[in-house]
Amino acid sequence: MTKARIDARFAALKAEGRAAFVAYVMAGDPDYATGLEILKGLPGAGADVIELGFPFSDPMAEGPPIQRAALRALDKGMTLTKTLQMISEFRQVDQTTPIILMGYANPLINRGFETFARDAAAAGADGLIVVDIPPEEADPLADALDAEQMSLLLLSTPTSDDARLKIIQKRTSGFAYYVSVAGVTGVKEADAAVVAPHVQRVRAASGLPVCVGFGIRTPERAAAVARVADGVVVGSALVEEVAEALAVNETVTARVLSKVDSLAKAVRSARVESLTV
Repeated sequence: MTKARIDARFAALKAEGRAAFVAYVMAGDPDYATGLEILKGLPGAGADVIELGFPFSDPMAEGPPIQRAALRALDKGMTLTKTLQMISEFRQVDQTTPIILMGYANPLINRGFETFARDAAAAGADGLIVVDIPPEEADPLADALDAEQMSLLLLSTPTSDDARLKIIQKRTSGFAYYVSVAGVTGVKEADAAVVAPHVQRVRAASGLPVCVGFGIRTPERAAAVARVADGVVVGSALVEEVAEALAVNETVTARVLSKVDSLAKAVRSARVESLTV
């Protein structure tokens, strides 16, 4: 499936006239069993696409919530191999929801790009975001992923000019990922009015659906972005629910999926509401 699974999902959403809700969670947070339970529950709670972080000790693009999630997972012994195992178990119950892995280069280099791409595709992953490999150096990884029909998603940012966008989109497939704010995740808020022209520019450069991430925490903010983009990515707000559930001894899975449900409903209804106002 791989790239075909991503393409099929965005084609279906376009036919429905709505944006995708992309839910980011950290693999193995707060532990393997609970992380798998959350992963399996995401589609039913409204996630159209899943972004699955593989924990790394120095996640430089992440704000404090996702940094803490990575450390919780690492403390429980989570690894890249176990992340792929988790995807394999997810695929036993769901063959249609795209999964995009998100992480950092070091574990991939240690494994070898070709080996990683082969293992990830066999597990059922559809794409990859690597924060710390610039597009100018992405060809070896992109080639390895292409051989397994997996997508590489290189990030566009508010500072990416037209020349830079051409370089970024040359090896990007599946969908384009636009980082709505400068800085790390979970700190600033995205402004849909500011984001809109950038989304149009990225869409024109790539010819792909554009998903917007970073700075989206509330249903209201998610709905606003859903009116101008093809997808809305929420991560920090979800991993914070893990931490808060642990702090008050609540059921982690139920709390996370409840948050997913509220955000997904906002994204799903955003364009309908804008037409009836």
